Amino acid sequence: MRAPNSVCVYCGSSSRVAAVHKEAAHMLGDGLARRGIQLVYGGGRVGLMGIAADAALAAGGQVIGIIPEHIQAAEIEHTGLTELHVVDSMHTRKRMMVDRADAFVVLPGGLGTLDEAFEILTWKQLGLHDKPVVIADVDGYWRPLLGLIDHTVAQGFTQPAHRALYTVVDDVDDVFAALAYEPEPTLKIPTQKL
Repeated sequence: MRAPNSVCVYCGSSSRVAAVHKEAAHMLGDGLARRGIQLVYGGGRVGLMGIAADAALAAGGQVIGIIPEHIQAAEIEHTGLTELHVVDSMHTRKRMMVDRADAFVVLPGGLGTLDEAFEILTWKQLGLHDKPVVIADVDGYWRPLLGLIDHTVAQGFTQPAHRALYTVVDDVDDVFAALAYEPEPTLKIPTQKL
């Protein structure tokens, strides 16, 4: 077991959210940087995404942003990152984020965050990666989602063992403990083009 070198953070791009979620994004970005862990994320300067990136940069961390051309065109990319990669599609973005990360943390977010979280869990279920996935249930935000997963298990659509695909924590401090506890990934999958 060891701390990851890089963590991909999935989170919301909205700023119209409760202060507790903004604080969590700041704490995560700051905490990653202070532990020497590179932050990989979607490359935006808005919402929780921008808060996490700014906090990591302010603490001297490295931040890698990966943003599709069509989102960059809306001029919401973060221009002060360690690296900003502009890619041709959402598929390329998501694959590159997976390739650049040793682990994943899911903060509160909307449909895009749900999409990314379920895709990374599905890829893990299918054996496409075995990297840690930590869901930060800040202020109970993900409780309804976790209840829905329990419902899919109860109805026979999800195997009970698949709950082990992810770890749920209640706050950002517990994210770091969960990442440190996870075994080092051993599955070696070549980089693919989608």
